[in-house]
Amino acid sequence: MDLFSILAEEKIKQAQRQGEFAHLKGHGKPLPKDELSGVPESLRMSYKIMKNAGYTTKEIDLRKEMLTIEQLIASCENEEKEGELKKELNEKRLKFQALLSERKVATNTQIFKNYEQKIENKLFK
Repeated sequence: MDLFSILAEEKIKQAQRQGEFAHLKGHGKPLPKDELSGVPESLRMSYKIMKNAGYTTKEIDLRKEMLTIEQLIASCENEEKEGELKKELNEKRLKFQALLSERKVATNTQIFKNYEQKIENKLFK
């Protein structure tokens, strides 16, 4: 440990002994659960970036569903089922666009589309 770490540690211990932390909000209660605790460590930064860019878990989950439907359409051999899947995909796309519009995320720019593709490649493939 360096000198600053030792001094900081000593100041914290001194403040604890004097009871300076006893009146803090949440004193004696467990820390709140990390919202990304269920996300693998390798994906946490991507999720944080997406959250900061205006995405929420709703958008992420909806986008996963859309990608799954796209994969089903690509492998579908039944025209009737393919039509149903395309209809469902269009509904999900509309919902996805509505969610992004609510958050005022500009989705019609080429920069956004390139960024979105990179994120999707990292998260879903």
